[in-house]
Amino acid sequence: MNYTLELNTQEPYSNIVFNTIVFDSFKVNIVERYAGRMNSNPKLSYVLFKIRTLDDVIIKTRNDNGRVKIKGDHFETYQKLIKVLNSYDYKNRLINRQAADQDYVHFILSLVLVNYQLN
Repeated sequence: MNYTLELNTQEPYSNIVFNTIVFDSFKVNIVERYAGRMNSNPKLSYVLFKIRTLDDVIIKTRNDNGRVKIKGDHFETYQKLIKVLNSYDYKNRLINRQAADQDYVHFILSLVLVNYQLN
């Protein structure tokens, strides 16, 4: 399945970060909320994600919600993955970016499959 990963689309010094994964038939919008100042070691507070069609219609979860909050062990795993994507090594191509991207996308897809009924 082909995808495009769009990371860190935000306004300067905003404590909200938007990431998007665009697939052939849908897209996953990921919203990260940070506590503290963004220019001095911010702390990730919570992460939400939702699924949209390519023409921006929100797809409901199995529980009939519009979005899912990442909690518990999944939140810790997400923090580790996003730390790699925000690292110096990733930005300067010192690590395999494709492998890091795939780990992130596969993790998000696993959460999508658990929470959504996709046809």
